[in-house]
Amino acid sequence: MLRTATPTTTGRRHLVTTDRSELKKSGPEKSLLLPGYVKRQGRGFKGHITMRHRGGGMKKKIRIIDWKRNKTDVVGVVKSIEYDPLRSANLALVFYTDGDKSYILAPEGLKVGGTVVSSVKAEPLPGNAMELKNIPIGVPIHNLEIRKGKGAQLVRGAGNAALIQAKDEKFVTILLPSKEQRLINADCFATIGQVGNQDWKNRKLGKAGRSRWMGIRPTVRGSAMHPNNHPHGGGEGRSGVGLKYQKTPWGKIAAPGKKTRDVHKSKKLIVKDRRVK
Repeated sequence: MLRTATPTTTGRRHLVTTDRSELKKSGPEKSLLLPGYVKRQGRGFKGHITMRHRGGGMKKKIRIIDWKRNKTDVVGVVKSIEYDPLRSANLALVFYTDGDKSYILAPEGLKVGGTVVSSVKAEPLPGNAMELKNIPIGVPIHNLEIRKGKGAQLVRGAGNAALIQAKDEKFVTILLPSKEQRLINADCFATIGQVGNQDWKNRKLGKAGRSRWMGIRPTVRGSAMHPNNHPHGGGEGRSGVGLKYQKTPWGKIAAPGKKTRDVHKSKKLIVKDRRVK
């Protein structure tokens, strides 16, 4: 659900945020926080900037999320739905019957007091996790493993869901949110349901300062730079750049349609590319 602000200032006039009234008001579960976290500010292990336009922002705490869901046949009760500043989806705090606690991504339809379980024979209900070979065809899933036991790597953003299209003995054909069809090992785990907080993509920040609170720094157009700083820079007046000659700041071709995928990726498991109409 979206909320619009009262236009008392220019920064609030166009502000549209997601409604957090049903989320937990107090802080996170302290036992599930990553200790000693320091912001990287877009820098790699050498201290050099490897991702531009990152820096500043509010202090954040990393929540430790259970991506593997390998606590099988143990029922957990959802104690709260919480906000996570480091991702688009909300989190569900789960208390298991054996005394353990964990965070999982909160799927659409999972409420406080509901139960979740990771099991071979689990029912296909939101929040339950099971192997792909046991999930019925057409059921929306998220938190999808690529390699068995490694933990979820696909379909983790707010509002996303994948669909099982077909099965055989070894592989399951999955339709991803990008419309790519991919084969994934049938023994890999996935979680039932669509990731919650669907309206996240429709929010509007309202002002540049809110972007800075999130740790995002300004982006300058290459055509506004000096030719020493960018391939698009320089020229008399407003010099445009043709689609054929679009480049990154380091001179690499960036024209639309230019293939940049690593040839060593798992290309052989793609049934239908996301670019194919």
